[in-house]
Amino acid sequence: MHISVSEVPFPFGPFVKYEHNPILSPQGDSWESKDLFNPAAVVKDGKVYLLYRAEDGTGAGQWNGTSRLGLAISEDGLHFERHPHPVLIPTESYEQPGGCEDPRITQIDDTYYLTYTAFDGYSATLCLATSKDLFVWEKHGVLFPDWRGGSERVWSKSGAILAEPIDGRYIMYFGDTNIWMAYSDDLIHWTPVKEPVFTPSPDPNAFDSALIEPGPQPLVTPEGILLMYNAAQRITDPSNPACGRLRYAAGQVLLSKEDPHQVLKRMTVPFFTPGTRDEIVGQVDNVVFVEGLVDFKGAHYLYYGMADSKIGVAVCRR
Repeated sequence: MHISVSEVPFPFGPFVKYEHNPILSPQGDSWESKDLFNPAAVVKDGKVYLLYRAEDGTGAGQWNGTSRLGLAISEDGLHFERHPHPVLIPTESYEQPGGCEDPRITQIDDTYYLTYTAFDGYSATLCLATSKDLFVWEKHGVLFPDWRGGSERVWSKSGAILAEPIDGRYIMYFGDTNIWMAYSDDLIHWTPVKEPVFTPSPDPNAFDSALIEPGPQPLVTPEGILLMYNAAQRITDPSNPACGRLRYAAGQVLLSKEDPHQVLKRMTVPFFTPGTRDEIVGQVDNVVFVEGLVDFKGAHYLYYGMADSKIGVAVCRR
């Protein structure tokens, strides 16, 4: 089910945060007991299906959790029933011990294409899985095992796939320092373009000066290809206890339909920022992280991680 974009302007919004956020929080004492965040979303059979990253409390290190992907289903986009078991778990060497992280999902025909980050404790790599029903997934491995963004090898995280082809080829935007583009004829094998599509702002005071990475699936609108992206700025105020840490927010960029590598417009201020306590205090403070967007019952629902600990939603009414 594609998102209706016939009247989507640039920038897209406003998105109003649901007053009863968070909509999902950690629970139990096993695979989703520590933190719950960064969800992807799709509409199927008149319901919203949310694929989310869940962490347990195992392992060593600062965040000491193995990530798995859970599934929750909603009749109204706000209240969710969880599937009792994770639907994607770390099984490969490159997924362990960190796990399977940060899903993005795109439906094309009767297949769901899921990108996710595998973390082996040292390196993050972008991976792909496919499904017909959202419960059973076939893994297709690491997409760019030797990816070099320019002259240096970089992490190949965060892939957002456009649902419709451009000039006969499918497009993916990916990355978590710069944002790059890749293209594919079959949606399984992808070829990256070496030069980034766009980079962090050179202004240290900009919301997207430290890093940028794609949010939910891009949208083809009348004006161009609209991509929501997550961004971070380093806090530099010495009087602030969080000085030196990152503050995450979300922006939007408009790219050319004729040349998906060309930026037409880019927001200079974020459209989505941390504001509530659950977004400011958590596993990682000062984070809103958008990864799921659906067109559902006359509105657009944007699902996001709150301080890497809980899940919230914001709604844009037509």
